[in-house]
Amino acid sequence: MKNEPTCGQGLAEYSVLPANVGELISSLAEILELHMKALDLTDENSKKEHAAYLELSHEYRKIATELQATARQMAGYQDLPMGRHDQKVMASPTIREAFEKFVTREQELEGLLQNRIDEDRRMLIEMAGAGGGRS
Repeated sequence: MKNEPTCGQGLAEYSVLPANVGELISSLAEILELHMKALDLTDENSKKEHAAYLELSHEYRKIATELQATARQMAGYQDLPMGRHDQKVMASPTIREAFEKFVTREQELEGLLQNRIDEDRRMLIEMAGAGGGRS
């Protein structure tokens, strides 16, 4: 029985997901912040865009900080001792359905990320072609 993973180990293992999502959201905030530097603030539309990006970047920074803190907390439960579980509850349709929903969301996220990655790679190529590459 000692070789069976504990729920604490499961929490620690799953902590990688919110940690990485937090890093992704933090990167998004950074992109918004850097984009703001390109805006001509003598233009009214640029002022509106700047205000929107500023608000979003602040919100994304807060979200990223919370996700990363929660991920660290999850990882910290690595050595949480295993408690007794009611196996009937664990095998219930409600828990199975909730986990199916989770797996479906993971699959949807995988597809969304793949589409974003493809589009973002195209943008990187365009940026490099426009003189935005590293020298």
